[in-house]
Amino acid sequence: MNIAIIIAGGNGNRMNQDIPKQFLNIYDKPIHIYTLEGFQKHPEIDEIGVVCLDGWHDILKAYAKQFNITKLSWVISGGDTGQESIRNGVYNLDGRCHENDIVIIHDGIRPMVDESVLSDVLIKCEKYGNAVTSLPYNEQIFRIQDEISTCEYIPRETLRRVSTPQAYKYGKLLSAYQEAFSKGIGIYGSSYTNTMMVDLGETLYFAAGSDKNIKLTTKDDLEMFKAYLKSEKDAWLK
Repeated sequence: MNIAIIIAGGNGNRMNQDIPKQFLNIYDKPIHIYTLEGFQKHPEIDEIGVVCLDGWHDILKAYAKQFNITKLSWVISGGDTGQESIRNGVYNLDGRCHENDIVIIHDGIRPMVDESVLSDVLIKCEKYGNAVTSLPYNEQIFRIQDEISTCEYIPRETLRRVSTPQAYKYGKLLSAYQEAFSKGIGIYGSSYTNTMMVDLGETLYFAAGSDKNIKLTTKDDLEMFKAYLKSEKDAWLK
């Protein structure tokens, strides 16, 4: 079984809006519904769960019913941090998942997950035990020497950008979160499942990514998302 955990537990303070950004409407549809639709439409996703901000559960369920998200099977509360929210979702599957079931973790504010990206994450996870969406870095990266200068760069060929969706076999994922929170490893600051796994000594495996899979953090990101929704691919492009 392939189960998606959508993380939608943040307040979205950097968006500076009156409601959490995952509930903002773009062309008469909430952002999180665009995200859920990507998983709803994928034939290999069996179940969807959402880790949601307190006080918004019923609203999310109502929108899911309105937009026919039939694979949504549970909604639970998030934690004080992103890692606590993911942990809550992982723990909620304890007793419902088999060890070799695949769990896909995805940010609720990445509404443009592509079917081919999801497929490749599942394929790679089945083969290697985990998979992280990734892309090459196309810009030059420099280390700072001080606030105004640098004298060292990182070869971009050695770098990959990693985001969500990420997929893990459930048995390994559950034991990793139990160990991480019992020992305080990889759960602080900007840590995510992928960085936690590396901190615990795991090897991660790359899956395909997409530049369209943007994370909606600022108002400029919303404008980019709207542009993507309205864009059409030219017929002459291969």
